Amino acid sequence: MTDRVGSWTEKAREYRDEQTGCRVLQLTETGPINHHLYFLTSSLTPDEQSLVFASYRTGRCEFFRRGFPEGETVQLTDEEGVHGYSGLITPDGRSLLYTAGGSVRRVDLATHERRTLAVFPGGQLGECSLSADGRWIVTAIKRGGRSGLAVTAADGSGGEVILEIERTIIHPQFHPVDPDRIAYSQDPAPRMWWIRRDGSGNECLYQHGNDEFLVHETFLGDGGSMIVVRWPYALLRFDLAAREMRPIEEFNAWHIGGSRDGQSVLCDTTHPDVGIQLVDVASGRRRTLCHPGSSNGGSQWRKDRYALAEDWAAAADEKSKALSWMEMKADTVYGPQWTHPHPSFSPSERWVIYTSDVSGSPQIYAADRDTG
Repeated sequence: MTDRVGSWTEKAREYRDEQTGCRVLQLTETGPINHHLYFLTSSLTPDEQSLVFASYRTGRCEFFRRGFPEGETVQLTDEEGVHGYSGLITPDGRSLLYTAGGSVRRVDLATHERRTLAVFPGGQLGECSLSADGRWIVTAIKRGGRSGLAVTAADGSGGEVILEIERTIIHPQFHPVDPDRIAYSQDPAPRMWWIRRDGSGNECLYQHGNDEFLVHETFLGDGGSMIVVRWPYALLRFDLAAREMRPIEEFNAWHIGGSRDGQSVLCDTTHPDVGIQLVDVASGRRRTLCHPGSSNGGSQWRKDRYALAEDWAAAADEKSKALSWMEMKADTVYGPQWTHPHPSFSPSERWVIYTSDVSGSPQIYAADRDTG
């Protein structure tokens, strides 16, 4: 399908953060919910000429592209079941990989032609991660009351489920250098695991109980270590060779992502919200870039433990229909996710893209690091 379903004109609004002086651009204004892509990936194309994002402006979640920092907004998808945090721009900047229901899909950013790469009948898929060699896509899958990992060939030649277990699986991500290594999270504890692409070597990386609330782990730099949050106490570095946790800085780091060189970490904060932070990995020194002012929903973030049965009992009954808390429509335990800033670096790392509902509805913003 190559039609352009809809288009909008949205002018960027520029202002300065009152406390830091950082130049900030509000990039969207249309619709009840807009949010950028998953915070471990860039929402800008490699040339930083286009922003790709999710929006509910048509009445359901779809993906859109607009010029950056200015330009027309055009609709990329037109289908049921699009997972708004699944989108991943390919390294060549030509396509967006994403999931919809049990399908892994690709859409051409120029022609809007869409292609199905793999279908997992009866499954519901999560966010995409692409291997270092560009040949494989991994997603979490939920089907038949079990969770697993699904690996799809990026050329569309097939896919397979390499792991299925009773515990919840979320946030798989390929190693930044090794195309056969996948890190992922089991929920709740012990949380940190990795596995080979063929399903072999499934291994718990760090043993801990539910009283140690670890979240948002991801690879740092070349993948010799991972960064992880011990909520709400500290930002930590986990040495993969030594299997050892080391503190970077004690503060309430929340959603985290590392620079390509592994020297700095970008994160948001809540309870208290002291703004988006840039942290030097070696020294732990940090500075505030800007203050998104988002509502940061989720009752669990006021606690220092994973959610228990009684916490979920108070939430909406849609958990069984969703891959994880990330897509629950009425989740008040860990979300709604579009009320969280989820800051992410642009390809050049000059821009920090984030979402905030400070205006009354979730919109997408870009903070200029050169001015903050």
